[in-house]
Formats: sequence, structure tokens, C-alpha cells
Amino acid sequence: MTAIALTIAGSDSGGGAGIQADIKTFSALGVYGASALTAVTAQNTLGVSAIEDISPNMVAAQIEAVLSDLDVGAIKIGMVSRVATIEAIADALAYVTVPIVVDPVMVATSGHALLQPDAVETLRRRLLPQAAIVTPNLPEAALLTGEPLAADEAAMLRQARAIAAMGARSVLVKGGHGSDRDSTDLLFDGKTVHRFVRPRLATRNDHGTGCTLAAAITAELAKGAALEAAVGTAKTYLHDALVASGTLTVGKGRGPVHHFHRWWDKGAAL
Repeated sequence: MTAIALTIAGSDSGGGAGIQADIKTFSALGVYGASALTAVTAQNTLGVSAIEDISPNMVAAQIEAVLSDLDVGAIKIGMVSRVATIEAIADALAYVTVPIVVDPVMVATSGHALLQPDAVETLRRRLLPQAAIVTPNLPEAALLTGEPLAADEAAMLRQARAIAAMGARSVLVKGGHGSDRDSTDLLFDGKTVHRFVRPRLATRNDHGTGCTLAAAITAELAKGAALEAAVGTAKTYLHDALVASGTLTVGKGRGPVHHFHRWWDKGAAL
């Protein structure tokens, strides 16, 4: 049977994040990708210059069209932008039983706000209780919990527990914004804490890392993997994509990770 995943997110015209990164990641991991666009962004490696939201009715119609026909094994929710969009998504997924991965995209790598301030509480109230896993980075975990940016693993775990108390079954707090030699992510599944440690990489090609990791987790869940195994495989995939990103020459700013690093000829001029 063909593994299928659905991404509900915004479009990145530069191709490094959002829907484009999700579909690339699904494909790289052997999963067929379907999509429902929530917004269109005018974006490149230098930043976001404009955002136009898709109507909530159209967002819901896309989700219904996919779920009524395709045997979707897992769903990823990324950029949702505003209250009405969140409400439409939550209603459309009210009776879905497959794993839902919520990546609370609040700020782009460039610093541009992608979630309206009044939508944060709606995201907490409507989407987190539907999530099999939520994947905030350090700034997003701080915004969701109303706490300062976590400075150590104890604070990361405290925030993970707080987010789980909002209804999420599991929380992965990502340490990519930290400053330690290693980048440590903490997965709290409601009972146990799992640590995922990778060497911190010095690269400017880190655009779309959060989208890519969440999409990779979604792809593995769609294939039937257990949560801890899905996160581990996703972490390895992202790390390798970051290592290989230096072979890409894309744009003048924060470039993308190399989603297809396993297949493209690394010796060729890209």
C-alpha cells in the first residue's frame, strides 16, 4: 500500500520551507504527498515580503477533498496564520484518527511573523489537543507557554510538560536555537523523556529546517513507524540534509537544506 501524508501549510515561493519543503521531504522519504494551502507567501532566502491568506472555506475544502479520496496515514499542520484558518482546520480534522503533527510556525527564519498574535490562544485551544506531537523550537515553546526562552534542558522539559498539559499527546522541544556544541531535542511523550543529540552545524543553509523535520516525522508516521523511531529517523534525515546543504548554491541569504541529498550527484555543480 502506498504511504500517503497530507501537509496543511503555507506556500514558500522560494521553495525552501512550507508546502514545498514538506512535499520534497515526503518524496525523499518514500511517501506520496498531498497538500492543503493555508496561505501564499512572497518569500526567498532573504525573507518574506508579502503574505496572502487563503479563505478558511477553501482551506477546509482542500482538506475535505484529500481526505474523502486519499488514504492518508498522517497529517502535518504548519503555517496557519490566523484564528479563522485555525478554526476551519480544527473543524475539518475533528474526526480524523490518524496521527497529526503540529509544527507551530510562528516566526520565519528571517524573523518575519507568520502567526498573528491573537491566534496563539486559538492554536493552543483548538489544534494542540488534536496533536499526536507538537514540534516547537525554543522561541515557539516560550511563546506557547508564556515563559522565557529555555536556557537549559530542565527549562525545555518544563515547557514540554506545559505544552502537553494543553492537550498534546507528545511534545518535541527542539534545541536548534541554542548555543551549546551539540543540538539537543527533548521528546516528552506524557511519561518518558527521550533525548536526541546531534552535533551543531555551522551553516547558513538552514531555511526550512523546522518544516523539514516535522514533515519527516509525518512521513515516518504515515509509514507506520512508532513515534520515537519516527523522530529519530527524521532527526537523522535533517542532519544529513544540513550537512549536504553546502553543495547547494541557492539565493543570496539563508539557503535551503538539501532535501534530495541521497540522490543528487554531490560532485556536480548545483
